[in-house]
Amino acid sequence: MGRCRRVVAALLTAVACQSAPAARAAAPPGSAARAPGVVTWAASADRMGEGTAGQGYRLVVRTSVGGSDLRVRFTNAFGDRPLTLAGVHAGLRDRGAALLPGSNRPVTFGGSRTVTVPAGAAVWSDPLPGSIPAGADLAVSLRTPDAAGPATGHWMAMQTSYLGQGDHTAEESGAGWTGTTGSWWYLDSVAVRPARAPGGAVAALGDSITDGWQSTTDLDRRWPDYLARRLRTAGAAVQGVANEGISGNQVLADGAGQAALHRLDRDVLGQPGVRTVLLFEGVNDIKAHTGVTAAGLIAGYREIARRAHAAGICVVVATVGPFKGWSEWDPAAEAVRQEVNRFLRGSADFDGVTDFDRILRSPYDPERVLPFFDGGDHLHPNDKGMQALADAVDPHRLECAR
Repeated sequence: MGRCRRVVAALLTAVACQSAPAARAAAPPGSAARAPGVVTWAASADRMGEGTAGQGYRLVVRTSVGGSDLRVRFTNAFGDRPLTLAGVHAGLRDRGAALLPGSNRPVTFGGSRTVTVPAGAAVWSDPLPGSIPAGADLAVSLRTPDAAGPATGHWMAMQTSYLGQGDHTAEESGAGWTGTTGSWWYLDSVAVRPARAPGGAVAALGDSITDGWQSTTDLDRRWPDYLARRLRTAGAAVQGVANEGISGNQVLADGAGQAALHRLDRDVLGQPGVRTVLLFEGVNDIKAHTGVTAAGLIAGYREIARRAHAAGICVVVATVGPFKGWSEWDPAAEAVRQEVNRFLRGSADFDGVTDFDRILRSPYDPERVLPFFDGGDHLHPNDKGMQALADAVDPHRLECAR
C-alpha cells in the first residue's frame, strides 16, 4: 500500500473513531425529499435483469467532491415488490475488491442495519461520521437476502465491481468477492457535505457518450470524470458531478431507459445540491428514424429547461455531435441535427451553451467526428475526445442567478 493510501486510511479511521454527531433519520422509503449535502457520485437507474436472492455486491464508484456525512441512496425504482438490503457497508478501495484497512464501516437506515425499499421507491441512508476525499474509490457493499423480480441498477458502468456469496460485506479482504460485474446494482447516488460552503453539483443528463462508451474501462475517463477533475483544479464553486447518462437514451421516447423528459425528476431534480443540469442528448432521437423532427426535439429541450428552471436549477445545453459513418446516419438525419444545433446556439431558453459539435467535428468533413477523437464507431469519442469535451465546459457557466 502506498504512503498516500496509508495516510488516507489513517485519517478516515481517526475521524470515524471520534464521537459521532446525533444521527439524522434517513429519508423514509419512497420520500421524494433530497438528502442534505451535495451529490458526489450518481448513475441513472434503469431496469436490470432478475434480482438474485442471497447475492452480495461490492460496488466501486469514484467520488467527485470530498466531504463529511456521507450518505448513499438505494433505489427499487423498477422493482415490482419490496427489496430488502442487509449488511450495507462503505469503505475505501485499495485494489481489486480489497479495501483500505480501517475504512470499511456499517451503514444504517434510521438506525437499523437492514432496510426494505418499497417497489418504485428509493431510500437514503443515515450519514456516516468522518470524511472522504475527492477522487476516491468508494466501495459500497450490500446483500440482497430475498431479492426477486426485476432488479434496478445501471448496466453499463464502465467499472468493475465485485460479487460474492455469503456474508462478506464487513470484511476488508477481497477474498470473499470471487465474481465480477460490469454493472452497478441498486445504488444510484452518493452524497457528502462539502467542507467548503456552499458547494454544489452539476448533473450531466445524457446518453452513451455521457455514460462513457468507448472510454477505457476502470480508468474513469468518461467526460464527466474529466470534468470533475477540472472543476477541482479550477477551484469552482460547483465541484460535484452526477453522471446521469444512459446508453441509447433519448430525450423524447422511452426505450434504452426512461426518456430524459421522464427521468428528469429522479435523476436531476431529486439529486442533492444540484445547481446545474448539463443537457447533452438528442443524437439517439435523430438517428432512430421514427419521424422525430427538429421542432419536436426542440420542444423537448424547452420542456426540460422549463422544469429545471422552475426548480431553481440552471440549464446548460450542449450541441449534438457529428455521427456520419455510423450505420443510421443519412442526409435527412443530418439536416435535423444541423437545425437543432442552430437553435441551441442561438436560443435564450438556456443559461449557457457548450458547443460539443464544434469540438468533435472534423474540419475536413464537419459531419464526421475528428479521427483523433473517434472511438472507432464514428459516434462515440475515445479518451482524448472525452477529455476535449470536458475541457470545453466553462466552469463559470455552471452557475447562474437562480
